[in-house]
Amino acid sequence: KTVTEDYDEDAVKDLYGVSPKEFIEMKGLMGDTSDNIPGVPGIGEKTASKIISTWHSIENAYDHIEEIKPARAKNNLSQYYDQAIMSRDLATIKTDCDLDYHFQDARIGTLFNSKAYKLFKELDLKSLLHYFEKDQKASDAGEILWTEDPETIGQVFSSACAAGKAGLGILEEEGIYYGLSLAWLEDGRLKNHLIPVREAMSVDDLKERVLGLLSHGVCLAVMDYKALLYFDDRTRDYEDQIEDVSVMAYLLNPIQSSFDYEDLARDYLKETLPSRKEIYGKERICLGDELQEGDEKASLLASVLSFVPLQTSEILKKKLEEEEMWDLYREIDHPLTPTLYDMERYGITVERDALADYGSRLVGRIDELEKGIWDKAGREFNINSPKQLGVILFEEMKLPFAKKTKTGYSTSADVLDKLAPDYPIVSEVLEYRQLTKLKSTYADGLIAFVREDGKIHGKFHQKVTATGRLSSSDPNLQNIPVRLPLGREIRKVFVPEPGCIFVSADYSQIELRILAHMAGDDHLIDAYHQDKDIHRMTASQVFGVPLEEVTPLLRRSAKAVNFGIVYGISAFGLGQDLDITRKEAQDYIAKYFGTYPGIKKYLDGNVSFAKDHGYTRTLYGRIRPLPELKSRNFAQRAFGERAAMNSSIQGTAADIIKIAMIRVSARLRREGLKSRMILQIHDELLIETRENELEAVKKILTEEMMGAADLKVPLSIDIQTGRTWYEAK
Repeated sequence: KTVTEDYDEDAVKDLYGVSPKEFIEMKGLMGDTSDNIPGVPGIGEKTASKIISTWHSIENAYDHIEEIKPARAKNNLSQYYDQAIMSRDLATIKTDCDLDYHFQDARIGTLFNSKAYKLFKELDLKSLLHYFEKDQKASDAGEILWTEDPETIGQVFSSACAAGKAGLGILEEEGIYYGLSLAWLEDGRLKNHLIPVREAMSVDDLKERVLGLLSHGVCLAVMDYKALLYFDDRTRDYEDQIEDVSVMAYLLNPIQSSFDYEDLARDYLKETLPSRKEIYGKERICLGDELQEGDEKASLLASVLSFVPLQTSEILKKKLEEEEMWDLYREIDHPLTPTLYDMERYGITVERDALADYGSRLVGRIDELEKGIWDKAGREFNINSPKQLGVILFEEMKLPFAKKTKTGYSTSADVLDKLAPDYPIVSEVLEYRQLTKLKSTYADGLIAFVREDGKIHGKFHQKVTATGRLSSSDPNLQNIPVRLPLGREIRKVFVPEPGCIFVSADYSQIELRILAHMAGDDHLIDAYHQDKDIHRMTASQVFGVPLEEVTPLLRRSAKAVNFGIVYGISAFGLGQDLDITRKEAQDYIAKYFGTYPGIKKYLDGNVSFAKDHGYTRTLYGRIRPLPELKSRNFAQRAFGERAAMNSSIQGTAADIIKIAMIRVSARLRREGLKSRMILQIHDELLIETRENELEAVKKILTEEMMGAADLKVPLSIDIQTGRTWYEAK
């Protein structure tokens, strides 16, 4: 129920049966929380309407206080009379104020100007950017010249060569190249040229021109080194002359969501540039076979793709040196890019028949689970509906741990995990969810990614995670559920090429070994040097039993403690994992730290360092900012402290696996082997190995992975082979 701003008489009469003047009196009684008007407690809209309809004002109603009903309204008005008068005054719209200016002076004109555009971009108000006209959008990228004449193109490349450094942008869409842009500084002035693909200047001609620059020692700054490799992978021979500004920016702020040219221009040049989406929207770069001369959109995109890397590369390099991360960039993240490119280009073979068979098996088990769940519930319902599932579990079956939300009962994994051990229907629901996800994401979803060569060519990303770990997409092979046997079996559809075998090498307890090194705990270091069973030894110490009497159950509990400590687990979380009380879990943790005192000191030191500096560091200098530590929200601060404990460990593990990938890949190439690294899944490397190269590959994996870091404890790997990825794991 609303009224117009000036309390329109007809509207008020229709809604409340009173005049606008009387409506103000009503507001004094019932208040208005949206305007912070308190009113009288216990008097709502109906009672206020009845009182004012009868006595027309608060004062008159107060004079007849004994006649007011119900009794609660009478008593409250008597007690809060002054508050009612104040509330009426607050609700009254003043129309007689003296103004020292004319309303015309308050006109603001158009909001959508270049200054507003810059502010909206800084505040990331993307939904408002489409209101701006082209001439209102700030752009400091400078003019770009279209250069098509072969002789002039030669002069452009000669000038860029003389400059010694250039920004290189590539206009590409879905593997089709339309041109490239070059930007350089000449006598302090920016030069920027767009060279479109033409009959007289083919893609191959442009490739040779770029290689010519590199062969003459020119440094090229690019937005994406991997994209340059897709353009021409011969550029890998000049790796040290190529600067990837987006990877540089990622290292400086890994919690940022994107690192495209407009992000770098905003953060490091203090300039506002339109994004790709703003320039092209849903349009293609080129509607025909080639760019049309003078295409303004192509000109703008080409100019920023070469201008931004050129202008930001030195700034980013200086900041990386200041943050002591230049070596991290040059020795790990930058040289990793060609390895990721090779993995993407080579791909992994998928056996279509095996995938179809896997899908059928999933359907069979899903149907079986569905019937079992319905049988236990006593009726059919949509298992995929959280609302319907919540009603079944918490209203009809009266299960504990009910957590009400705005839309119904919570059926999140953390709620259901508590119930699963005691209620078979819940464990079946959890399995049902996992298998339906497997079916949609993998059994059905994978087929869309299989190309004509029978392979999946997924993407590997090094600018996504806060800790430095790699991620993958199209499809995400790093997120395959492995807790269920049927989930693990999806790996059976991935097979090597004829004449090859899969070799999988997986780091053993790498994060615990890193913890031992970084914490400098003598007990843990000594245990690894003696090649002891760490989990069994921890069980003996924590649970106070002789080593030979440690049962599999105690070892499993100790393993949960070992890995839980690495991830900053709380007593509550450990209690849930082991199905024990919080006090018991706290005792386990206390005994663990008593056994390994160096670890407690190290983890506390991590948190203290992060609170003082705002970030954590890995062994190789990688930073992970932790703004959550300054949050006013307790849960956010608690997350920040857990992250402070383990980020340096996780990040160091990520650094080591990257080093191993670089070394293994380089060694395979250097020794002229045809075997190829095709996947990296967390701490595992998968090599498609020629059968006659099997022993050589095992030797390379052992030497390069175990030699990737010089720690106080030895690195260890587990090598498996197989005719499918499943067998190799």
